[in-house]
Amino acid sequence: MSPDVDLTVLKPGRHALRDRFLSLDSRLFEFAAEQHWPYAERILPRLSRSANHGLLWFATGAVIAASRTPRARRAAVRGLASLSLASLTINTVGKRSVRRTRPTLDPVPLVRQLKRQPITTSFPSGHAASAAAFATGVALESPAWGLAVAPIAWSVALSRVYTGVHFPSDVLAGAALGAGAAFAVRGMVPTRARQVPPARPRTDVPALTEGDGLIVVSNKAAGTSERVHALLDLLPRAELVECEPADIAAELAKAAARAQVLGVCGGDGTVNAAAEVALRHDLPLAVLPGGTLNHFALDLGVESERDVGRAVQRGEAVRVDVGRFRSGAQEGLFLNTCSLGVYPELVVERDRFAPRIGDWPAGVVAALRVLRRDRHPLQAEVAGRSHPLWLLFAGNGTYHRLGLAPARRLNLADGVLDVRVVHGGRRPALRLLAAAVAGPLTRSPAHAAVQVGRLRLTNVTPGALLAYDGEVTEVGGEVTLEKLPEALTVYRPLAGS
Repeated sequence: MSPDVDLTVLKPGRHALRDRFLSLDSRLFEFAAEQHWPYAERILPRLSRSANHGLLWFATGAVIAASRTPRARRAAVRGLASLSLASLTINTVGKRSVRRTRPTLDPVPLVRQLKRQPITTSFPSGHAASAAAFATGVALESPAWGLAVAPIAWSVALSRVYTGVHFPSDVLAGAALGAGAAFAVRGMVPTRARQVPPARPRTDVPALTEGDGLIVVSNKAAGTSERVHALLDLLPRAELVECEPADIAAELAKAAARAQVLGVCGGDGTVNAAAEVALRHDLPLAVLPGGTLNHFALDLGVESERDVGRAVQRGEAVRVDVGRFRSGAQEGLFLNTCSLGVYPELVVERDRFAPRIGDWPAGVVAALRVLRRDRHPLQAEVAGRSHPLWLLFAGNGTYHRLGLAPARRLNLADGVLDVRVVHGGRRPALRLLAAAVAGPLTRSPAHAAVQVGRLRLTNVTPGALLAYDGEVTEVGGEVTLEKLPEALTVYRPLAGS
């Protein structure tokens, strides 16, 4: 017997409840067909067509991401990921499980019928599933953007009944599946709203109600002028210094010499430079995220100018750990990660292509180029034993696996380096992929992980590349990685304040 269920072929005397349900469904469809809402005959059929193949939602996601705020970008990505899962589920399981014929179009006025009628089965509605998945995914990450998208999603779902291509129950079922897909995506990769970093260890800092004494150095290349000026609206007596990337270090040093609080707006590399200056001058740091990824600011719990402004006005701050590497006469700090092996090569390749094609596409191209190369693994000794390594990663604090992705750190002052190693051997691409899938704290022949306060490597291959917070340098011989516990004071809003 076929596992498919045909909702239109029912034996008399059986499934009485289903008979009544289908009868009610048909009456609701006919009721909708009789309605003549103002402007609906112009708008809803066009809106329905625009949602074909998810085109409407991809365009909406691009608009949301164009707002340039980290939360909006995450909302757009989450919405599209939810849509993709919903579409995959509908097309592989939903449409094949219940083979329901489309409604007859006799009650539907010709003016609102679609020019091209769908040829797939009716139950459930793929358009309603995609609309609900995208809107729910966006709302889970950003309620404000979700509120803006919801009327469009509702209109798309309604249009499928209004144009006569679905029964109401098809739309309701599709919407339920779409919303479920969004929650499934959140189960795999939780939203940041569900990952609140601890507000400790707290420390005393100046409360600058008007921003007097705060000097913000902004990286012009980050393209965040609007965000910086929004911060100055909150802190009108703060001083702004906008400069080119090549002048960042010099301008930070000048600002630190006369500031009470050092502020910075830029990506992780710019924030790293500011942290080094703040430590040298014993100043608290105020970070406004202005890069592509903004790992440090987001893990700290700072997403917008409002977060920074409120913390500075109220004098709310915490102390965080800082990582440090040393190799011969070289020394550097890292707030996020420090890596040897394949990853620094990927950073170099990404930076080559990013000015031409953008950061995210450049990262994909770089990964493909680096993993295809024929190379020998990095050689290093740990505790007197030689190890061939494809990758050594040290995180400033523990990176937790939340869902399918090691999304973030929940504690920036835990006192440990999160060290992960991908051992040398054949097929580096497969080994790196296996390590990524295995997770941060599992043990496998390809992957190892340990949490330590200090790591010393000797006999490192001369000229090996080391990446730290997006910057790359050459090292060799002895390389030491260590923690500076609670060394840096950073403003951030505290929960419940």
